[in-house]
Amino acid sequence: MKEKKKSDVAILLDYAGSYKKLTFLGLGLSAVAMILGMAPYICIWLVARDLIAAAPDWTQAVGVGRYGWMAFAFAVAGIAVYFAALMCTHLAAFRTASNIRKQGMAHLMKTPLGFFDSNASGLLRNRLDGAASETETLLAHNLADIVGSGAMVLAMIVLMFVFDWRMGAACLLAAVVSVAAMFSMMGGKNAKLMAEYQAAQDVMSKAGTEYVRGIPVVKVFQQTVYSFKAFKQAIEDYSAKAEHYQGDVCRVPQALNLTATEGAFIFLVPVALLLAPAALRSGSFAGFLTDFVFYAVFSAIVSTALAKIMFAASGMMLASTALSRIAQVMNAPTLEVTGDPQTPMDNSVMFKDVSFTYEGAELPALDHVSFRVEPGQTVALVGPSGGGKTTAASLIPRFWDVSSGSVEVGGVDVRQTDPHVLMDQVAFVFQNTRLFKASILENVRAARPEASREEVLSALSAAQCDDILEKLPHGMDTVIGTEGTYLSGGEQQRVALARAILKDAPIVVLDEATAFADPENEALIQKAFARLTKGRTVIMIAHRLSTVVNADKIIVLDSGRVVEQGAHEELLKADGVYARMWVDYQQAVTWRISADKEVK
Repeated sequence: MKEKKKSDVAILLDYAGSYKKLTFLGLGLSAVAMILGMAPYICIWLVARDLIAAAPDWTQAVGVGRYGWMAFAFAVAGIAVYFAALMCTHLAAFRTASNIRKQGMAHLMKTPLGFFDSNASGLLRNRLDGAASETETLLAHNLADIVGSGAMVLAMIVLMFVFDWRMGAACLLAAVVSVAAMFSMMGGKNAKLMAEYQAAQDVMSKAGTEYVRGIPVVKVFQQTVYSFKAFKQAIEDYSAKAEHYQGDVCRVPQALNLTATEGAFIFLVPVALLLAPAALRSGSFAGFLTDFVFYAVFSAIVSTALAKIMFAASGMMLASTALSRIAQVMNAPTLEVTGDPQTPMDNSVMFKDVSFTYEGAELPALDHVSFRVEPGQTVALVGPSGGGKTTAASLIPRFWDVSSGSVEVGGVDVRQTDPHVLMDQVAFVFQNTRLFKASILENVRAARPEASREEVLSALSAAQCDDILEKLPHGMDTVIGTEGTYLSGGEQQRVALARAILKDAPIVVLDEATAFADPENEALIQKAFARLTKGRTVIMIAHRLSTVVNADKIIVLDSGRVVEQGAHEELLKADGVYARMWVDYQQAVTWRISADKEVK
């Protein structure tokens, strides 16, 4: 039997947890508050009734003062109850949004690290943090207004038909026009437009984050903002969808809706004019006039109720699209954790017939790759760009899981190892190093939070960071990114190496860690490498072949396959892919411009 799909409200209330009861209490109080808010209008009508009955001797209308005080009391009570209702719904809404963020972050912590390579941080933040904020409005205000307005409408329907059903029907005609207009804007095929609008907003957020990160490139190469076509296109797409929905879809229905809600009185006047002659002939004009005043007063409530329903319906649409974005985070793939974890026996790494294909890709990134790295051995992965080097390295700490075959660390399939134990076994340094906006101390200590200041300082010294600490105003307590304190790419790489040294993991993965370093920083980084890799199993990815000459083994990957492996001299003698790469590399490093401006 097909499982019934939960409504958006039910999903949100599940996130509310124990605060769900507080939400229901707030909704009940909101209904009471709205009914109390109608009472002053009834008191006003009672005042008008007594004045009409006593005319022209107004002194005979003795109940006017009493009704005035009653109206005041009901108004104050309605405000107080509505305040209590909003307090309840706001507390529940804040806790719900907090739970969404916590559960979303907890889920992201279980996803493979490779997931963050294909999902930009700006996009994830917009999906989780931004979407959670949008649900607050629904729970804090919209639901309360829907329930309260619903109670008000039911009470109105009863009251509208108490005295004269014809004038009552005229007042409710405004509600019919308004509901039809709102459905035209938000119902049917137009409901999909909001999802497309939010999707365009997600794309624009992602493109915006990438644009900001790319500003240094723009400045270096004197490019214009139009060089960032993706960002420009995202803005234009978002603008086009917003203009289409607001202009083409909503213009006429919204005009009709506002006319009906703000001018509900105009539906009453023609009916009253038709009924007035008969009331005059029958001698019951005073009663007719009293009824007319009643419906004239209550036509103002129609406008208030419909306006609240309209904004609440808009909030429901926003919350629905927000939940769909939250679901994209909650449905992200997670690493499977074995129930019977095994402990690696040593520091070896082995690839057994490994194949891996990225989601959405047609060709595999790795195709039946097999090799072994002995404990304490240094192995280099080289090959043309796109050959699968980074992919192979990322499978060791389970940034992704293999499509077939197995990756073993210490003789144990990484999928059969506790993720925390595996991460303790492997330290990795990438070419694109990211430091937190925190102190140098906290950035390095992230590898081992319980480390002392002395241990952090020792790791920084081993990573050749002494000159960095000397120039910083507060040494390793200096916060990066504040007061004009910034580090170059090579300096950031050395801090990242200090983090890896502090971790003291037996297996080290280096992914072209000197790619963006200047010659001075590269020399210091190489010294740090010597300290980091001493006595450890090292898998290094390199494009500068001079850095792998002394490796114990060189594995050449091309188009996702191992085409050669062996020591440097062996591969040169084989005269294969590696030998051709070495010749090209030698030509590149000796390339120069002669005095006569001819390329040599």
